[in-house]
Amino acid sequence: MPKPRARKALETRTTILRAARKRFSEDGYEASISSIVVEAGITKGALFHHFENKQNLYYEVWRDLQITMDNETRIAAMKAMSDEDPYAAFLAGARVYFDWVMREDYQRIVLLEGPRALGLAEWYEADHDLGQKNVRGGIQYLVDKGKIAPERADASAMIVQGALNGSGFALARRENTVMLERVLEVFEIMLRSLK
Repeated sequence: MPKPRARKALETRTTILRAARKRFSEDGYEASISSIVVEAGITKGALFHHFENKQNLYYEVWRDLQITMDNETRIAAMKAMSDEDPYAAFLAGARVYFDWVMREDYQRIVLLEGPRALGLAEWYEADHDLGQKNVRGGIQYLVDKGKIAPERADASAMIVQGALNGSGFALARRENTVMLERVLEVFEIMLRSLK
């Protein structure tokens, strides 16, 4: 059990992240530090004790959303594993990802403002590192089931992650012709066509 001081620090950090997530979700990266500390009921000093600057705080909120989404996709995939349909697990995980893409907080913090707030290169690296773990795991599962050739695994993972990200951005931007159900349909066709 953490000591009282460590527990209090963790509680404060959690409170800051919750408040920052709300403010960034509503106001984007333009949310002020002042609005975040008011939302959290803390001082600026307490915020800067836990986070170096606004960009660092934004990154931690972004990362927390990504990790939570990533965990949910993995759980959904594991529950959907089926010997009758090896693709079911990957498709279940993708469905959870697309459900997250439709959430306003995820859209704004991760997809719409994340690249600008974090810098495109840093956003890409962090997103790639998190996303490739699940995508590669799903592709490897399909390789193990004989659905994808081993020599095509890396290229398949890259293409699938690109499709997930590209679709996510299009849905977040609410591009006129892009509808969630159509994206899911096309994604399934694409995934099942990989050999």
